[in-house]
Amino acid sequence: MKFLSIYTPDTSKPADFGPDKQQRMGELIQQGFSDGSLLHTGGLLAQGSARIGLSGGKITVTDGPYAEAKEVIAGYALIEVESFESAVEYAKRFLDIAGDGVSELHRIVDGDMNCT
Repeated sequence: MKFLSIYTPDTSKPADFGPDKQQRMGELIQQGFSDGSLLHTGGLLAQGSARIGLSGGKITVTDGPYAEAKEVIAGYALIEVESFESAVEYAKRFLDIAGDGVSELHRIVDGDMNCT
């Protein structure tokens, strides 16, 4: 099963990503790539972003960065694991290092549309 994990930090708390956390995150990422559970990961910049919407037949484009910090997605990971429970465990391990915030999991449906 593939999942997209999207991380949004809690911007009401100061960021603490010192050398120890950087090392731990590097180890988690390396382990994920080595065992095949992490397919891709990266950070997202607010600059150069946009939201494109359709409502009532009208397209709107809103350029980022956005006014509210809670709207900022800091990063993502594409993971492939055996179950939803495994994806949740991966997200927990990530949050333990990244700190306060939210990691959303979205199941990716493969071309065969098999969602079981």
